[in-house]
Amino acid sequence: MGSAENAALTLSARQASDFELLANGGFAPLRGFQGSEDWRSVCENMRLTSGEIWPIPITLATDFECSVGDVIDLKAPNGKQLGRLKVEEIFEKDVDFEAEKVYRTTDNEHPGVAAMRAEGSRCLAGPIEVDALPDHDEAFMRRYKTPAETRAEFEKRGWKRIVAFQTRNPIHRAHEYLTKAALEICDGLFIHPLIGETKKGDIPAEVRMRCYEVLMEKYYHPDHVMLGVNPGKMHYAGPREAVLHAIIRRNYGCTHFIVGRDHAGVGDYYGTYDAQRIFDDIDLNELGITPLFFEHTFWCNECQGMGSNKTCPHPQESRLFLSGTKVREMLSAGETPPPEFTREEVAQILIDAYKEGLD
Repeated sequence: MGSAENAALTLSARQASDFELLANGGFAPLRGFQGSEDWRSVCENMRLTSGEIWPIPITLATDFECSVGDVIDLKAPNGKQLGRLKVEEIFEKDVDFEAEKVYRTTDNEHPGVAAMRAEGSRCLAGPIEVDALPDHDEAFMRRYKTPAETRAEFEKRGWKRIVAFQTRNPIHRAHEYLTKAALEICDGLFIHPLIGETKKGDIPAEVRMRCYEVLMEKYYHPDHVMLGVNPGKMHYAGPREAVLHAIIRRNYGCTHFIVGRDHAGVGDYYGTYDAQRIFDDIDLNELGITPLFFEHTFWCNECQGMGSNKTCPHPQESRLFLSGTKVREMLSAGETPPPEFTREEVAQILIDAYKEGLD
């Protein structure tokens, strides 16, 4: 528990997400918030000073007054006592440098860059001690497992090859297609939606969870699919975030990880397949998880099913391209997405949510 002598820092929602993944093992081998040397090494080389691959700095930016050697109580946004930070270093990070290296832009319109600038440049670094994890809505807690618990569940199910699917949107038909394609070469599929903070306009996590639940109930084999929750936040860092997402899923016990079109991208900041190409320069044995690359998939009216440029020979006019953005636009306009776009049950959940005031 917190000490009466310790000063207390209340973390933001984004900082609490980082604390949780540090605390539950999702950010292994990290054991605390990074100092200046690790920060620079990660920005420049995508590696920790100890040598391990690490793509995005995990720092604690705050104006909280303290000194090196202090022990600070850390609280969740709702005031819950989470643990402590032993301050080993206080440093100023170069926000523009990090933005350029990690996000490939210093544009404040980029949500990841904007969030980083809002947090500031003064950082506290040091290891954490953990009392408790942040609270989540009951819908998430039904599916919450730590990395250790997830690995144990995979072993219990006898799964040797487990493919993870990262998502921050409801699963539409294109997602369903590629997850099932990946499952054909694996024992189990781990649907692992991110439930931390996303950008304005993304569909709330609670609504997404209802969509995942109904899809699993009706369209996935129960012996070969598992739903979890990733408490992480979105950086929208494209290629580098794809590597971070892979590392997190490795820590949860997965052997394979789906990387699709514009993974963790936003706007036009990254090329369509940049998040796949970044793995060309990474030793996958060292990374400890194998990425599975998928092209942009679509519904083909002539094939009467899903396909990609690799599988469908028909012209563009036969193809219906799907995206979470298009789904949101249709729902906002009061339109029902067609069945080629999304399952009827998912569409109904989304329509109801938009009627209740989701915008």
